[in-house]
Amino acid sequence: MSAMTTGNTSRADANRRRILDVALAELLRDPDASMDQIARAAGVVRRTVYGHFPSREALISTLVDDAVHALAAAHAAGREGVEDPAEAVARSVLAVWHIADRYRLLVALAQRTVTMQGIRERLAPVRKSSVELLQRGLDQGVFSSALPAPALAYVHEQIMFAVMEAVNDGLLPPSEAGRSAAVTVLTAAGVPASLAGALVTRLDG
Repeated sequence: MSAMTTGNTSRADANRRRILDVALAELLRDPDASMDQIARAAGVVRRTVYGHFPSREALISTLVDDAVHALAAAHAAGREGVEDPAEAVARSVLAVWHIADRYRLLVALAQRTVTMQGIRERLAPVRKSSVELLQRGLDQGVFSSALPAPALAYVHEQIMFAVMEAVNDGLLPPSEAGRSAAVTVLTAAGVPASLAGALVTRLDG
């Protein structure tokens, strides 16, 4: 009995994961995609989708939570063990971008079901670690800004969203976006453009 239950549970988990993966792809293609569209694309009946997610909002909320979790993990992995604050910022932006490109969904949905405020609240832990990193860079003279670290962290976050939005609107190729975002974030922190460009090229060359 227990083996069968385990089999059913793992199949349900696999179904749920598949629905999420398909929903991500469908919502990137069409941010207004319905539960019907998602069910069809996943090759299941609508009842199966509702069995895992009671509403479209619940499905989208789960996707946003997944995205934020992945962004936070990438941000932490990028800066881990890196002493130089400028390199740590560049590495974290580049690491996040590999995730952010997949999760352009956050921006696509920001003005729709999930409010920008909801996304900002979920990103609070990432912002907190950014503030600490920026403060270290300001203290060491690596960064120079008219803004205090907490305000500068908001600017960095908005730069990331703005670059993602530019990609969504077809104004910037995804292949260039990560580097562009990293250089722009560094220059916003007062790193000279030539140094920022050289650092990002070295890390992402």
